[in-house]
Amino acid sequence: MGDRWALTTEEHALVLTKRRANRLAYAFFLVYFREYGKFPRNTTEVDEPLIVILCKQLSWPEVDTDSVFQISDRTLERLRTEIRARFGFREATVADADMLEEWLQVHVAPNAGGEIDAMLERLQAHCKALRIEPPTQERSERIAKAALRSYEERFCAEIFAKLSETTRAKLDSLLKPENLSNGSDITESDSIQTSNFAPAVLLKLCSNPGRPSLASMQEELDKLTLIRQIDLPENLFGNVASRELERYRRRVAVQEPHELRRVAEAARMTWLAAFVYLRGRSLTDDLVDTLIETIHQIGARAERKVEKELLDDLKRVSGKQNLLFEMADASLSNPDGVVRDVVFPVVGEQKLRDLVKEWKATGPTYRLTLRTVIRNSYKGHYRRMVPAMLQALEFRSNNKHHQPVMNALDLVKQYADSKVHIYPPDADVPLNGVVSELWRDAVVEKDAKDRNRVNRVTYEIAVLEALRERLRCKEIWVVGANRYRNPDEDLPQDFEQNREEYYAALDLPQDADQFITDLQAEMREALETLNVGIIKNPYVRLSSKNSGWISLSPLEALPDPPTLTALKAELNAMWPMTNLLDMVKEADLRLGFTDVLKSPTSYESMDRALLQRRLLLCVHGLGTNAGLQRMASLGSGTSAKDLAYVRRRYLNVDSMRNAIAMITNGTLHARDPGIWGSGTTTCASDSKHFGAWDQNLTTQWHVRYGGRGVMIYWHVERNSLCIHSQLKSPSSSEVASMIEGVIHHCTEMEVDRHYVDSHGQSTIAFAFCRLLGFQLMPRLKNIYAQKLSRPETGMPNAYENLQLILTKPINWDEIRRQYDQIVKYTTALRLATAETEAILRRFTKKNLQHPTYKALAELGKAIKTIFLCRYLHSEELRREINAGLNVIEQWNGATDFVFFARRGEMSSNRKEDHEISMLSLHLIQNCMVYINTLMIQKILAQPHWQGRMTPRDYAALTPLIWEHVNPYGRFDLDMTARLPL
Repeated sequence: MGDRWALTTEEHALVLTKRRANRLAYAFFLVYFREYGKFPRNTTEVDEPLIVILCKQLSWPEVDTDSVFQISDRTLERLRTEIRARFGFREATVADADMLEEWLQVHVAPNAGGEIDAMLERLQAHCKALRIEPPTQERSERIAKAALRSYEERFCAEIFAKLSETTRAKLDSLLKPENLSNGSDITESDSIQTSNFAPAVLLKLCSNPGRPSLASMQEELDKLTLIRQIDLPENLFGNVASRELERYRRRVAVQEPHELRRVAEAARMTWLAAFVYLRGRSLTDDLVDTLIETIHQIGARAERKVEKELLDDLKRVSGKQNLLFEMADASLSNPDGVVRDVVFPVVGEQKLRDLVKEWKATGPTYRLTLRTVIRNSYKGHYRRMVPAMLQALEFRSNNKHHQPVMNALDLVKQYADSKVHIYPPDADVPLNGVVSELWRDAVVEKDAKDRNRVNRVTYEIAVLEALRERLRCKEIWVVGANRYRNPDEDLPQDFEQNREEYYAALDLPQDADQFITDLQAEMREALETLNVGIIKNPYVRLSSKNSGWISLSPLEALPDPPTLTALKAELNAMWPMTNLLDMVKEADLRLGFTDVLKSPTSYESMDRALLQRRLLLCVHGLGTNAGLQRMASLGSGTSAKDLAYVRRRYLNVDSMRNAIAMITNGTLHARDPGIWGSGTTTCASDSKHFGAWDQNLTTQWHVRYGGRGVMIYWHVERNSLCIHSQLKSPSSSEVASMIEGVIHHCTEMEVDRHYVDSHGQSTIAFAFCRLLGFQLMPRLKNIYAQKLSRPETGMPNAYENLQLILTKPINWDEIRRQYDQIVKYTTALRLATAETEAILRRFTKKNLQHPTYKALAELGKAIKTIFLCRYLHSEELRREINAGLNVIEQWNGATDFVFFARRGEMSSNRKEDHEISMLSLHLIQNCMVYINTLMIQKILAQPHWQGRMTPRDYAALTPLIWEHVNPYGRFDLDMTARLPL
C-alpha cells in the first residue's frame, strides 16, 4: 500500500510549493484523485493509513484526518481545479450526465442484475477512463436509477412485442383462479366469489414438490404441462443474463397476484414470461430428481422388506469349513448308512437347518426374492409413471457408449401403452450396457418353443435403473432442464478463444509437460523427505499387516490456557446475560447490514427505520427457530402478519448472503492483529444435521443420525468466523459443497489451505483443489489403509523405507492427454458457469470410464501422495489440521445454542424457508462473533491485562463464546403482578 499511495518526486516538489497549512490537504487530494479519479466528499472517505503515509513523507508533526477539510471552500475549490488540470480531467456537465445515462443503459444495466452499487462502480471507472470527474454521489445514483429504469422499460417493450395475443392471455390467466383461467362457464356472481377465495394458478406453480413418490411426480408433471401450454416463443430471452431473469422471477414470487395485476402490461408480461421460463427449467429438474429418488425407493424398500423377512430367521453359523470336513469324514466312513444315524450325530440337525437358512438368506434365494418383490411393486404401482414420464421428458446423450440405454428408452416408450407380456421376436432389445447383473437372468425367459424372449415388465425395471445411473452422472441429460441439462453447456463456451486468459487466471502453464515435470519433482521431494525422516519418527510406524499398514500415534493434548478462564469471567461480569437480539441490533447499528436487505420490486414504500426493526425481528425469529409469531408477541407493536410480509418481500437468499458478507468483512476489519494475528487464509468445513419436515426433495433419512432432516455445510475460518453456508441433502456430495464454499464465499478472505474430515476428500477433490489454487488438508479417518503412489516407472526399489505402502506409479500419459479438458472443467468451477455439484456429477464412481475422470483420478493420486508424505512427516501439520477442525466443531456446538426452539427442527417443507433459516442462523452467529470480538478487545486493552496473555492463551482464544449471552430474550420477575385469571 505504501508504494501505491506514496508521492512521486515530482508530486512531492509540487506539494512543497503550497502554503504549509494547505500542503497535507493538497497532497491528500492529489494522491486520492490520482487513484480514484474523483475527490472525497467528506471525512468519512478519508483513509487514515494514507494520511499516515503522507505525514511521514511531508514530516508533518501529527496525524489529523479532520484537518484535511479544515480549509476554506474557496481554497479547496482552487486546489481541486489545479489537480483536475494536472491530470487532464474536467467536471461533468449536463450533457455528460445524459451520455453517462445512455452508456449505463446500453452497456451496464443488462448485466448488473438491478444492483445500483455495481452500476455506480462501473460509472466511476468509465468516468476515469474518459477523464471526467464523476458527478456527486446523489447525482450518480439518480443517473444510475434512471438508466436502469430506461433499460427495463425498453427491455419489457421488446419482450412484450415478441409475445402473441394468445400467449399474453395465457400469462394473464396465471393470476386468476384455475376455474376462471381455463375458460369454464360460470356466472358473474360465481366469478366474484371464486376470485375472492380461490387461489390463483400462479400460487400452484410456486409450490414445491413433495417427497419422492408417484403422486408428487404426477403433481410436478401437471405443473410442467401447464407451463408448456403457455408456449413461450423459442429463444425469447436470447442471451439475457440469468441473474436478470432471476430478478424478474423474484418480483413475481414475492408479490400477490392482485398486486401484479396493477403493474403495467408490458412489465407484467415480461415478469411472468421470465417466471414461466425459469420455473419450467426448475420443474424439469424437480421432476428428474423425483424420478431418480422414486426409482431408488423401489429397490430400497424391496431390500428392506426382503431382508426383514429372511434375516428374521437367519442364524449365522460359525466354523462352516470344519463342519464340512466332519460331514465328509462321517459320510466316507459309513457310505451306506442313514443320514440321521451318520451325519446328525456329528453335525447336528439344527446346525444343518441353520446352514440352509443362511444359504437362502445370502445366496440365490435372496436375489430371486428381491427381484420378485421389486417386480411386483413396480407392476402394481410404480409402472403407471412410465408413459407420462417418457411423454414429458426428452432424454439425450452425447456419448455413443450409452446409446444402448437410449435405444432401450425408445423401445420402452414404443410399448408403453401396450399390454404384451414379452417383446415380439422382431423387436431389437438392447441388453448389453442396459441390464445389470441382478436382472440378467430374470429379463430373458423361454417361450413355448424354447426361444429366448425378453419379459417387458422386468426389462422396464432394468432400463429405469440404468437410466437413473446415467442421469446421476449426466451421461444422459434432459432437454429443458437446468441442473440436468447438456453437460457441454456447463463448460465455458469461449474457452478456445480465451485459453491464455483462463490458464493465467489459474496460474497454470499451458504446456502439459511442464505441469507434469513440476508435479513429479514435488512428488519426489515429498517422498524422499518422508523416506529419510520416517526412520527417526517415533509417531509413525509401517507394518506388513494387510499388505501395508500405517500406524499413527494420537496427538498428545496441549496444556490448558492459564488465563482464558479469567478473561471469560471478566467478560461475564462486564456484560452479564447480554440479549442475543441486542447483539444483532448492535452489529446492524455499526455495520448497517439491513441496508442490503432490499425488496426485489422496483419500489419500497415502508419507512426504513420501521423496516429495520422488523427485519431484525425476522432475522432473530428465523435464526433462533422461535418463529415470527413469538417475535411479534414481544410487545413490539408489530404483528405476525407484518413480519410475514417483511419476510416474504425482503429476505431472499442473495440479499441474506450480502448481509452476511458485510458482517464477515466488518469483523475482519475490526480485528486487532496483535490479538488475533495477521490476515487469516485458512478455513475448515464440515456439515451438521438439522431435523426438517420431509414433504420435500431435500429432506432425507440420515443413516448415521437416524432421523429425517437436511445438512448444513459450514465453512469457518480459524478465528471462528463463518464465511459460507450451504443447504444440502444428506446424500449429496460433500466434496462439491467444500469446493463451492471455498471459491464462491463472497467475502474478502482468500483461502489457501482448507481442512476437512474424511468425508470432504477424494482423489477428484485433491485434483480440483490444487488446480483452483488452494491446498486440501483432510484429517483421514482410515489413515492405516492409505497408499503412496510412485512418481515414475522403472524404479521399484526407490524409497526403500516406504516399500510397504507404495503402490503403482502415476499414469502421466492420462493426465497429458486430458490436460486441456481438466483445465476447462476447473475454469467452469471457478467461473460458476453451472452449479458446482452439477459439474462434479460427471466424476463419480458410476462414470469410471470417462477419460477426463481417469486423468483427474491420476492427478488426484499424485497430489494426495504429496499431502500424505507431509502429513505423516510433520506433527505440526497434523496439529494444525486438528485445531482447524476443532474450530468448526465448536461452531456446530454454537448452532445448538442459537437454533434452540422447536428442538432444532425446521418446521417447513419449502427449500427456500430452510435456506433463509440457515442464513439467518449464520448471520446471527457471525453477529455474535463480531460483538464478542469487540468485547474481548476492549477487555484486553485495559491496563491490568497488559502482558497477562501467554502464547498458549492467544492460540486458544476464540470469539465464539456464549456463556454471557441470553438467546431467549429478557425475563423480568415481578412478584406483584398477577395473571388475569
